Amino acid sequence: MGYVRGIERDQARIVSLGDMVAADSHARLVDAFVEGLDMEELGFGAPSAEGRPAYDPRSLLKLYVWGYRNGVRSSRRLASACRTNVEAMWLVSGVTPDFRTISDFRKGHARAMREVFHAFNERLAGAVSWGFCSVDGSKFLASNSKSSNFTAHKLDDRISWLDGHVAEYLRRLDEIDATGEPSDSDLLTREVVEAKLAEARERLARYEGYRELMEREGLSQLSLTDADSRLMKSKNGFAVAYNPQTAVDSETHLVRDFAMTNAPTDHGQLLPTMSRIADGTDGAVEVVADKGYQSAADMAACLEAGVLPHVIADDGVDGYGIELPHEPADDLDPTSADPAEISRCVHAGVVPDAYAGSIESVRVGDVRRKVVDEDPDPGEPYGTPEEMAARAAEGYFVRDPARNLVICPAGEALRQKSVKRSGAIRYANKTACRRCPHRDRCFHGKQGWKEVDFTKDQLEKPCRPWHEAAGTKPDRAGVARGKCHYEVVRVVRLELVPDISKTALRMGISEHPFGTIKRAMGMDHFLLRGLRKVEAEFSLMCLGYNMCRAANLLGFEELMGIMERARTAALSSVCRALRTVVPLWDPLPNDVATGNWCNHLL
Repeated sequence: MGYVRGIERDQARIVSLGDMVAADSHARLVDAFVEGLDMEELGFGAPSAEGRPAYDPRSLLKLYVWGYRNGVRSSRRLASACRTNVEAMWLVSGVTPDFRTISDFRKGHARAMREVFHAFNERLAGAVSWGFCSVDGSKFLASNSKSSNFTAHKLDDRISWLDGHVAEYLRRLDEIDATGEPSDSDLLTREVVEAKLAEARERLARYEGYRELMEREGLSQLSLTDADSRLMKSKNGFAVAYNPQTAVDSETHLVRDFAMTNAPTDHGQLLPTMSRIADGTDGAVEVVADKGYQSAADMAACLEAGVLPHVIADDGVDGYGIELPHEPADDLDPTSADPAEISRCVHAGVVPDAYAGSIESVRVGDVRRKVVDEDPDPGEPYGTPEEMAARAAEGYFVRDPARNLVICPAGEALRQKSVKRSGAIRYANKTACRRCPHRDRCFHGKQGWKEVDFTKDQLEKPCRPWHEAAGTKPDRAGVARGKCHYEVVRVVRLELVPDISKTALRMGISEHPFGTIKRAMGMDHFLLRGLRKVEAEFSLMCLGYNMCRAANLLGFEELMGIMERARTAALSSVCRALRTVVPLWDPLPNDVATGNWCNHLL
């Protein structure tokens, strides 16, 4: 038996690009969806009347949506696909833009990409039924290596290390001057040592400039390649990344909205992720989240905006105590689904029907709070770093507010670690504490390093174990006291209890899109740099996932029908707009519904 024979490659054939694209190809969904968009309204602009004709933004948008759905993101690969891939050639109508044109289109329309993502969700609004949302974040690698990311502690260690090398090279030069030139067999000749000394001094000056910049601008991190990226902790260790937040629907597992952040944690990200969904929904919206979103202020803001949060509580705790300012109101309607009316109810101490079952108790009472009349004067700083180090050596933690650091009694610099809810700044230096020879004189504990908190009105704190070991008594210098008074404020205290049956489903909902995007679609990192451009890239990722998920839920034919109806509606609106300018016909012909309206303009 012979082999299966194909067609004759040199045989001429009469075939169109459309005939080569399968009838159920994903490219046809992309084409129908983009053709139904109002490009100018979304922010893509109108063609210029001057200069060389530009590429149609619809064609480039189709190329990007198709590319992100199929894991092709690079502008060079997309440019190659316009010459080699039949579906890409069909989408762009055979044009061959170069990679720079494709790249500039994505960068220049970063804001519009997010609106395209929301436009697709609006198409599906009538075909699917939404449930509650699950919010979670995931780390996506940035276009910035860890070696190009610096923290203050990292710079301190490198500067200290380079200071030692400079001192060693200078000692070696003095030794050469004293004993004469080394033999040819000695690798550390004068020329080699001088070259290494110059290199070390150059690196030292560069790192000192980085540290000075961070102290002057109040930066916690400095990324050289992508300035908006941050060093974050993930399951695989530390990496320079972004932390996008997604709100995933419980019924369809579609991404309803997202928020692009560079915050290392999820703390306080619940309402920013859900705000647009709450604004576009009649009635309260329920959302579930893990323990990383435990923030009383964030949950209180959610209740005010018509969002009912179900945040997993700690073991042994049933719910959360939420405190809101009391605002009496008349003519309340607890049965209303209007978010504004829901907010009025919770501020007045009335449980709206939308929150029934989740708010167990409501109490209105008075609390006594401290109010600072004027900021206390912490006094003049000690002056030079040498004077601060001398004061710290007496057994004190001395704070330098200009550089935002604390000098410990051992002479090490403690950098800002976090800001507490009370506003106090926590300072620490894990590396210095672990190798400090005076650890026993500073603190005792299992943690392994010292953490000290300072308010803005404090310049120093005594290290009591240090004074006990030295047999001295600390003084109260460096602590300022400002004028203050106490006021009685009326508040509403709510006992918010999360729904355990819904929080148990959280992981299976939120992890579905992230797993598909990272594993199946192969996109666990960003190609672009900067928060605005990264947001555009993540919009295309979520759009590609949603199109694939919607096709699996509804079927290709039904989803294609939704896209075609939206496209026909867009064409009809264009025809009506043209008729108001040039009344070519009256009434509107029937074949407008089929899209054959262009013939009437000829």
